[in-house]
Amino acid sequence: MKIEAIAVDIDGTITDTKRRLCIDAIKALRDAEKLGIKVTLVTGNILCYAYATSTLIGLSGGVVAENGGVIYVNDEVNVLGDIKKAKKAYNYLKSIYPVEKVQFSELRVSEIAIKRTIPVEIIKDALKDFDVEVYDTKFAIHLTDPKVDKGSSLKILTKKLGIDLEKTIAIGDSENDLEFLDVAGVKVAVANANKELKEIADYVTKKPYGSGVAEAIKKYVTLS
Repeated sequence: MKIEAIAVDIDGTITDTKRRLCIDAIKALRDAEKLGIKVTLVTGNILCYAYATSTLIGLSGGVVAENGGVIYVNDEVNVLGDIKKAKKAYNYLKSIYPVEKVQFSELRVSEIAIKRTIPVEIIKDALKDFDVEVYDTKFAIHLTDPKVDKGSSLKILTKKLGIDLEKTIAIGDSENDLEFLDVAGVKVAVANANKELKEIADYVTKKPYGSGVAEAIKKYVTLS
């Protein structure tokens, strides 16, 4: 099968635990682009951060940001998630726990991300009656609109680009990556990924973080 696209998470996947970009990943993603393979960043980060990262690496496959709440493709921004749901849940949460939003939260348009000062299990239990999805990325806890996720938004983006999802590699590391790996033809979990992601993966890399991304690209792209 000839790979047409690569969809890859940022934090914990092409970056290390300190959120530093891994040089191995940058080189591999650029090499894929040189072969005409479009690379899409699929992340919980805000759009401007993700777009800047995509531009600096040299990628052409657009961006899925805020865990699917926002997409950027063909020079257009589409907000798909309803932030009012997250605001309602956050206001309640803040009334019972000392939670705090992450830096630059004023730039989020579809979800709310909070610092990991309260165990995610407690937050999930507190918000069980609210219309939100709670994700722990190990970098932040996200309150999102359950009608959108990384997978549903990747479907929209790839359709706009004319890309076959069955010919797409998806690479991630945490629970908010489950949905977008699930829709891709080739599912890859890096070595540092959580158990749930590894269980659905077609391939679990031997190396962690960006080195694992480079390993996966070498495995599937060179064989295409």
